[in-house]
Amino acid sequence: MPRPVSSSPLSSPGALRSAVPAVWSLVLTAVLLGPFLVSPGCLLFRDAVSTPRSFLTDGALGLSDAAARAVPQDALLAWVSTVVDGCLAVTVLLGASLWGAGWGAARLVAVLLPTAGPGARLVAATLTIWNPYVAERLLQGHWSLLAGYAALPWAICAATAIRRGRPGGWPALAVSLAAGGLTPTGALLATVAVLVVLAMPGGRTRPLPRLGAAVALGVVVSLPWLVATALAGGGTEADPAGVRAFAARAEPLLATVGSVAGLGGIWNGDAVPASRGTPWAAVGTLLLLGVVACGVPALWRRHRNPVIAATAVLAATVTVTVALAATGPGLAAGEWAMVHVPGAGLLRDTQKWVAWAVPAYALAAAAGVQTLTRRVGGSERVWAATASVALLVALPDLAWGVGGTLGPVRYPDGWREVAGIVTAGDGDVAVLPAGMFRMFPWSGPVPVLDPAPRMLRADVLQTGTLVVAGGAVAGEGRRAEEVEELLLAGADASELAARGIGWVLVEHGTPGALGDAQVTLDALENAYSDQDLSLYRVDGAAAEGSPPHGIAIGAHLVWLLVAAGGVLGQLLVHRRGFARAREQA
Repeated sequence: MPRPVSSSPLSSPGALRSAVPAVWSLVLTAVLLGPFLVSPGCLLFRDAVSTPRSFLTDGALGLSDAAARAVPQDALLAWVSTVVDGCLAVTVLLGASLWGAGWGAARLVAVLLPTAGPGARLVAATLTIWNPYVAERLLQGHWSLLAGYAALPWAICAATAIRRGRPGGWPALAVSLAAGGLTPTGALLATVAVLVVLAMPGGRTRPLPRLGAAVALGVVVSLPWLVATALAGGGTEADPAGVRAFAARAEPLLATVGSVAGLGGIWNGDAVPASRGTPWAAVGTLLLLGVVACGVPALWRRHRNPVIAATAVLAATVTVTVALAATGPGLAAGEWAMVHVPGAGLLRDTQKWVAWAVPAYALAAAAGVQTLTRRVGGSERVWAATASVALLVALPDLAWGVGGTLGPVRYPDGWREVAGIVTAGDGDVAVLPAGMFRMFPWSGPVPVLDPAPRMLRADVLQTGTLVVAGGAVAGEGRRAEEVEELLLAGADASELAARGIGWVLVEHGTPGALGDAQVTLDALENAYSDQDLSLYRVDGAAAEGSPPHGIAIGAHLVWLLVAAGGVLGQLLVHRRGFARAREQA
């Protein structure tokens, strides 16, 4: 009798069911980023800056005197934008991060709660994409931080596979950590979560060797910013004023701990959806926490599972710590750290670490669907739909670019013209008006980070000073501060040239101090001028030394090789798995 032909693993009912959360995550991502899907353009909103083309400058490699906050992100975009439009690349990376976050949460539920059905996984995906943390980080312009956020569930899945001695665990971890390593914060988010999971007792592999290997891998994917900091020294000191400025914030009818527990409370009260500035913030928080609370008892019964326990420890610890950091003693401790602990400035925006709570929340939400189905009765699909609707209603204005707030921007033609004139070998660029943030007529109603550093081939000096409610937080750009003061004082062009300035770019139509800069500009050659920009050439710019590019580029290449090696390892593992499945069919 002939053997029946087995169906392909990819077309099996189980595979199709597991694809439902991935498809749903893609739908939610499309709803969220809708404005960028219907109209091409660039993301330019507060800290988020995308440009059609960017370049491998000292700043992109983290070799300026400012902290290496956007490393290796900026270098990657410089390379990618030689092939595709840089604005499109940022939109794709942001979409992939949101999609990957939801899909990863569903995968985490499948790994740790194997009896959970597609509905429970769908709820986990919904919670991970549709929450205040995502909304507030988007509105603050922290698009690349969401890559680290998305890496969290995948990294925990990989660490779980390593604990169980499953093939493919280490390649999967390499990919997850490399993806999270798009920014320093993302690298720390993913690496710390993995170390907590691997440090828990038990498993088929020994704790110390797996911990050591994970630490080594975390360091390797962090090499771009670690090497840049070692070479240039940027960001080793931080203004203590940043601790109070960037502390978590209480939302309407919620104490700070309530805002943080509800995955909100970002320091910037303007970078929140409209609903979070009203009493609906409390209602939305109750809805989100209600969905999570339904599954807490079920997770508690599984507390002997070390990975579930690890996610719960992370969630509880970060919630309490971030809330305490906003109290008097917490602020004092943070200010002390800014002065005495090198690199502590990376920690000052405490609310961003709330991402560590999301994996536990996703697991609890999924477990809650199971609990309600079993104890109350009814269909899992009905309870999953109810929980998903509650999460969506909790934050109704996240849809369509956070209520239409986020949308594509087009640069005036003058930016392209200036980018074609400025060369990399004729000195750095000073920019006017003073300050790092702009409010152009064409960029929308909120301040945006000056796009010049990412648009031009030459390095653009930036002070790093941030104007926030209640004052300003000093940056690390000492040379930039000195040049800015010279310009505002109307200094002689020779003083700019002596400090390595070869160009002065004046951006029109945006607020900011100009001082007596016109005295200096009148003595310079005007290389370009229109209603948006004026570019001036400074002759005789002195060459400014910079740390060796080769070492920094090498660190970036190592990061890319780790990601590529992890992908290749995953493909080999899956190929062997498919081969075994065919042999057993």
